[in-house]
Amino acid sequence: MKTSDFDYVLPPERIAQTPPPERGVSRMLVLHRDTGMIEHRHVGDIVQYLRPGDSMLFNDTRVFSARAFGHWEDTPGRVEVLFVEPSGLRPGAWTALCRSSRPALPGRTMVLANGEIRATVLEKSARDGHLDLRLEYTGDLFEILDRTGVPPVPPYIRRGPGDPRTNLDRERYQTVYARETGAVAAPTAGLHFSEVLLRRIDEAGVRRAFVTLHVGPGTFRPVKTDTVEDHVMDSERYEVPQSAADAVAAAHAAGGRVFAVGSTTVRTLETVAAANDGRIVAGKGRSSIFIYPPFRFRAVDAMLTNFHLPQSTLLMMVSALAGRERVLAAYEEAIREGYMFYSYGDCMLIV
Repeated sequence: MKTSDFDYVLPPERIAQTPPPERGVSRMLVLHRDTGMIEHRHVGDIVQYLRPGDSMLFNDTRVFSARAFGHWEDTPGRVEVLFVEPSGLRPGAWTALCRSSRPALPGRTMVLANGEIRATVLEKSARDGHLDLRLEYTGDLFEILDRTGVPPVPPYIRRGPGDPRTNLDRERYQTVYARETGAVAAPTAGLHFSEVLLRRIDEAGVRRAFVTLHVGPGTFRPVKTDTVEDHVMDSERYEVPQSAADAVAAAHAAGGRVFAVGSTTVRTLETVAAANDGRIVAGKGRSSIFIYPPFRFRAVDAMLTNFHLPQSTLLMMVSALAGRERVLAAYEEAIREGYMFYSYGDCMLIV
């Protein structure tokens, strides 16, 4: 299958640069998988598509302010670092991406976060462009970064130095139920949910549960291969608690449906299902699953998701669930109808 089969043209003005005034008011395009019928609603209407016995699964990862700034210890040269995750190379080491006017060679040290973090380059990782850094700091790393760093909003959300919208990002580029710190990108379908909307879902007799998948920068990595099958996904850490496994089992036993909020929740559930003959079991690991047409979904029946970039792995996943032609037709209609796209944009419910 050609990567170009998942292309479409999006006017730049349709890329949302700020979140909506409040959570729960975004537009929601509803795509029916069986017929291709499209409805134009708002995300608060999602309750009308739920019924008792259904389960709704969310990703409770918490985004930390992973982008830190500083300079090289021996020069005033500016350094920008995006912390990704603990590297596992040795205690205290982290994997990161670095932007600098000088090469990040092993042994060189950066001074970051107003001097609160020293980061020494250990080596270049086998992963494309990643470094392994040995960190020195006092206190809690996430607290330091949340106080001195910048939320890692995606590159299509334009933020210059000192942009006042950065303070808005600290609040709104985070779900209201975020709990487990470790993501460098938000599970953006979850950004639409307010506490009020979550209570309405509970009142509808729908079981809610959480998985955790710490979203990495690979979620924005473009597919550079001509054929879809040749692309290799970055792996990401996940955890499925027993409560989530029970929620999926209960929905299937009752003849209900499993609604996944966001692509990260889909990846987590389908990774576990693929390894356990279709069952969801509690546990943790890393997911590198690549979902594209044709794909047999074994856990997820319906999905709430944002609109995704052309030729992206996320668009391919959505196409696997609802059909490439129907999804691209829905995107064309969304553009005609003035929907806003990507992380801070409107959403799409596939039922």
